[in-house]
Amino acid sequence: MKSIHTMFVVVLLVASSAIPVGTAAATQQSEAYAGTHVEFETTSNAIVDYSVNDTTVFESVKVQSQSSAESQGDVQAGVGLSAVTGIAGEALSVESHEVSATVTAESGATMEAHDNSHGILVVESGGESQYVTVNVSSSSQAESENDQHVLVTTEDGTKGSFIVVGDGNVTVNDRGNVSANLGSDGTLVFRSYSDERSEDDEQKEQLISEGKATAEVYVMQAGDQGSEFAADVVQYGNDTTVEVTQQSEGTVQMTAERSQEQGKIIMTSVSEQAISSVEDLQVTVDGEAAAEASSYSDLESTSESDTSKFLVRQESSAQASADVLVAVNHFSERQITMQDSSSDDSGSDDNTTTGDESDGSDSGTATGEESDGSDETNQEATDAGGPGFGIGVTLVALISVALYAYRRY
Repeated sequence: MKSIHTMFVVVLLVASSAIPVGTAAATQQSEAYAGTHVEFETTSNAIVDYSVNDTTVFESVKVQSQSSAESQGDVQAGVGLSAVTGIAGEALSVESHEVSATVTAESGATMEAHDNSHGILVVESGGESQYVTVNVSSSSQAESENDQHVLVTTEDGTKGSFIVVGDGNVTVNDRGNVSANLGSDGTLVFRSYSDERSEDDEQKEQLISEGKATAEVYVMQAGDQGSEFAADVVQYGNDTTVEVTQQSEGTVQMTAERSQEQGKIIMTSVSEQAISSVEDLQVTVDGEAAAEASSYSDLESTSESDTSKFLVRQESSAQASADVLVAVNHFSERQITMQDSSSDDSGSDDNTTTGDESDGSDSGTATGEESDGSDETNQEATDAGGPGFGIGVTLVALISVALYAYRRY
């Protein structure tokens, strides 16, 4: 009986090792968040020490309704935005998700931090005009490019862009920090760049600022298992929703829905584990093939055409991902599928063999010799333990093997 007891120990150890581990770990305390790329803490009225890929990109950010700031005397009514250097900030609460965290202010504004390679932070006004102030470090430099865009450079060269979408403005204030005023439907977006900010990055920022790109999707490897993925959806406005319905090796599928018919661009960033090659990428919208655009301007003209289009931009090797921008020519609800054509033959190994290549050992049927059932039992255990079936089914299958061995013993 000693060998049987040992087998049960092995079963329990194998089952326990199958427990999945999440990618982004949020601390249990409501005042802090720690993910794979993004970390920050909160005080009662501010997000502090916001870091992306281990670099602190700004020291604090506060949001306060304009009516409250002016009635309390923090901001004088009618003053220029550059003079808005300090606000009290609203009381905050934090809710952590798988790959993001939502910080909600008492005024109704939200600050959503996305745990992706750009560490995107989206500040939504929540239906009421808001002031936003961001304190960068004393060693960082902030520069206004226009009233919709401020560029910040940290001491180590990391770039950060503040972009206004919709009703609002952003500027460098009199203290060298960043101030924004957002209308009732305004949005402030922050994006960080660990590598050099490229022309492609500038083009994407412009698409966001002009409201032409209304959502951004990141499909990333989850944990150490190459077949497991996590999806992060960033929405630039309230009229577009995107849900990733499938992410597997070689295929990414999304459902995009808008309340308005006008076509928009969905920007995606896919890891090389999800789409290993973009050279022969196939993109379909509602099952119809999208045409490959030749440039950003060609992509932007899609809303005036009968066909959706896509544009591929390869990221740097350090990022190990590619950007695929999909311009959907019209809405309401559309199904978008991106597929690496090299994955089409991935299902050819159907566990059957023919001719001399088979010796019968891998087949689930008898090959002339009487089967003792062990191959069939082992196959059932293998099928039950495949990805997506969970720990419980794996444990049952492995115990079945142990009981079978016990009967033979």
